[in-house]
Amino acid sequence: MVPEAEFTSYYGRPIVKASPWEADIPAYLFAGGVAAGSSLIAAAADLTGRPVLRRTGRLGSIVALTFSMVALVHDLGRPARFLNMLRVVKLTSPMSVGTWLLSLYGPFAGAAAATEVVGMLPARYRVGPLRLAPYVDRPAGIIAALTAPPIAAYTAVLLADTATPSWHAAYKELPFVFVGSAAAASAGLGLVTAPLHENAPVRRLAVGGAVLELLMEQRMERAMGITAEPLHHGKAGRLMRAAKVLTLAGAAGCTLAGRSRAAAVASGAALLAGSACTRFGVFEAGQASARDPKYTVVPQRERVEQGRAVRFEGSVD
Repeated sequence: MVPEAEFTSYYGRPIVKASPWEADIPAYLFAGGVAAGSSLIAAAADLTGRPVLRRTGRLGSIVALTFSMVALVHDLGRPARFLNMLRVVKLTSPMSVGTWLLSLYGPFAGAAAATEVVGMLPARYRVGPLRLAPYVDRPAGIIAALTAPPIAAYTAVLLADTATPSWHAAYKELPFVFVGSAAAASAGLGLVTAPLHENAPVRRLAVGGAVLELLMEQRMERAMGITAEPLHHGKAGRLMRAAKVLTLAGAAGCTLAGRSRAAAVASGAALLAGSACTRFGVFEAGQASARDPKYTVVPQRERVEQGRAVRFEGSVD
């Protein structure tokens, strides 16, 4: 079988080129997830009468989205490159779809956050167009929430659509890992910023997001085969281990977060840090898998052997 064969490649050189992306991209992945989850939390808080959680969710979403866009534009080199992607719509390109999703989500998230800022102004300053804020408030927040889930998931599709072995092998489960991570992180932000009497929904979301992330991560690693190895070694391994510890600690801390402000802040900070470690860990694992030709050649040989076995069985039948 393939595992018993001696591994050889093109003189040990990489077969696929490692992505030229740097730390800007995992930061963009993390902040985008926080923004999306915060918009969902804000909409739910608005509909259930939790004004402080609504405000912190909306303002948190626009701050996170702004940071995410700054990281993306910094990686692209200049803003015009982002605008150029709006010249076409290509449904088979995750980058094109993601650009349009951000362009749809951003204005509504910004409008919802703006109504919160207007609401904090003294009445005498609410003149002209600012008087329309109450009419824009809820519709903008709901539309932002409806467009938020794809923002949390599409970045996983963006990674998996490359030839990078560890990213491509995780294409089925990685979107669920990222969605769970985004839910846990945005709930963590809610725990840090919302008062105790309003944080019950985010405590439940934090636990649910953490469970989804950790379970799907385990399933992902089993399905990835040899390409899961980079997730356990080197810098990626350290980040992924830290992510598990922090996410579990943050979820466990939710049991006390309803009674103690300090516990809520500590739990929320752990969830945010755990989510960031997940994004950076997955990113580093993919880069490591691209640099080692083993993670390209061995899965290829396994697929060839499996194809031969299927053809042999068919000929026998």
